[in-house]
Amino acid sequence: MRPITYSRADDTAGAVTTVSADPTSDYLAGGTTQIDLLRRNVLTPRRLVDITGLPLTGVEEAPDGGLRIGALARMSEVAASSLVRERFPAVAEALEAGASPQLRHMATMGGNLMQRVRCPYFRDAVSPCNKRDPGTGCSAVEGFSRGHAVLGTSAHCIAAHPSDVAVALAALDARVHTLGRRGEQAYGIDDFFLTPAHTPHREHPLEHGELITAIELPSAPVARRSVYLKVRDRASYEFALASAAGALSLVDGTIADVRLALGGVATKPWRAHRAEGVLLGAPATRDAFAEAARVELADAHPTRDNAFKVDLAQRVAVRVLETLTANGRTS
Repeated sequence: MRPITYSRADDTAGAVTTVSADPTSDYLAGGTTQIDLLRRNVLTPRRLVDITGLPLTGVEEAPDGGLRIGALARMSEVAASSLVRERFPAVAEALEAGASPQLRHMATMGGNLMQRVRCPYFRDAVSPCNKRDPGTGCSAVEGFSRGHAVLGTSAHCIAAHPSDVAVALAALDARVHTLGRRGEQAYGIDDFFLTPAHTPHREHPLEHGELITAIELPSAPVARRSVYLKVRDRASYEFALASAAGALSLVDGTIADVRLALGGVATKPWRAHRAEGVLLGAPATRDAFAEAARVELADAHPTRDNAFKVDLAQRVAVRVLETLTANGRTS
């Protein structure tokens, strides 16, 4: 048994001060993943600061027509919000595709962004893992890796990022707001997630004790015509083998604006910048969609177990773009 001290935070600044001052402490919100990792001895904090009572909930309209989502808003609450469903439907769809209804009622938006990878070698607390114990090696490189990443990998880690909603947020240029010892900070969603490179144990640029306070979705007309598609081994409560979030607008059959991000195939929510570059100004045809997807996956590095993900990711991206073109969500 490992003793753990538990306390409840009364205010946001006090919570940040408490956790920042103690390198063995951590925040506790929904706990839907964190508690599992504590039980497995993958995470070993000596102190947990419960932040569920902080006023960081709800979905609010921003002056520009965007939305500000509290970090402690429950996933189910955000998915059900009429503002989210109307202005950013891909976010609602991604939330509803993640976890189970019971978990969505508990899990928070900030916690979802901070969740750890589902790599079994990371989670068994025994196998060599550079995320858990830097410098020990990556067991997945030579081990079973069907669910692992093919984009953004390094020799030190190939674990796929597990979040669904982060993929939609990446496609829609979200910003993550935090509070820490440096005061308030805001990170573009693409900068908030780090690829493993030589430091796989660093998944975010946050300092210890820096707390997510809100997620900002900027207003964008194209976001109202967004979708999320997830392919998985079973229809419910399963992580993506490949997924995509997209938004598209047309002018006279030509792509005037496009947003695309991939999930389940990369070490972070993967904004498909190369594909967007191919598509912008191109005709909205299957051939153009397929070429864009091919270009985006050209630098993939699959293993012997997950090579199928390269083709699958391309097909999912094409399906999302075709859906956007065919279902009346274009202008």
